[in-house]
Amino acid sequence: MAIKGVLFDFSGTLFRIESVEGWLRAVLDARGTTLPEPELSRCTMELDAAGALPGGSSPLRLPPHLTELWATRDESRERHRAAYTGLARQVALPDEGLYDALYERHMTPAAWRPYPDAEGVLRALRERGVGVAVVSNIGWDLRPVFRAHGLDALVDAYVLSYEHGVQKPDVRLFRAACQELGQDPGDVLMVGDDRSADGGAVDLGCAVHFVDHLPVDERPAGLRPVVRLTD
Repeated sequence: MAIKGVLFDFSGTLFRIESVEGWLRAVLDARGTTLPEPELSRCTMELDAAGALPGGSSPLRLPPHLTELWATRDESRERHRAAYTGLARQVALPDEGLYDALYERHMTPAAWRPYPDAEGVLRALRERGVGVAVVSNIGWDLRPVFRAHGLDALVDAYVLSYEHGVQKPDVRLFRAACQELGQDPGDVLMVGDDRSADGGAVDLGCAVHFVDHLPVDERPAGLRPVVRLTD
């Protein structure tokens, strides 16, 4: 099979969100708020356990009133915000305004780092004439993140769940991405870190390659096999 197009997941595949502690500290600093270290540690641990950071850990326990919302959180901006601020509100924070401020922070380019080999792999695909699309379950526009990190020129299309009203593993999202690239699904490779969501591309006829969702410093070359798969 000759690969003519590659679909990439965003979070945990091309980029990684900052740590929960870094996320909380950045928001506190921006608001001129300080917390004693024991209180900061408590908030960090509880936010992490709650799964309040989009792109971070999943909730250890999903509150019953958020169950349905969580399942479809990536289908609209409103549902995404409500799901994650709802999870954050399970944690007692010193300022009511922090819940929305934390959500806003995660959408900023500063909150994200590309994996070390992301640029090199995207550039190699561009040089080979292989089309690239980003296919993400997400509730906000990630294009500014790619622009800020200098990767936007290496992406041909963005197919985002909230803009289509469906989320992976629904094959409609993968089909839309293949159509954006002008490629038959049988000539397309999906690259992601979630075997359930990203693995849905198999049902459309795409090949799939998985990477590990690890911190940026722990996965320096996880994307490089993608280039070899296009040989």
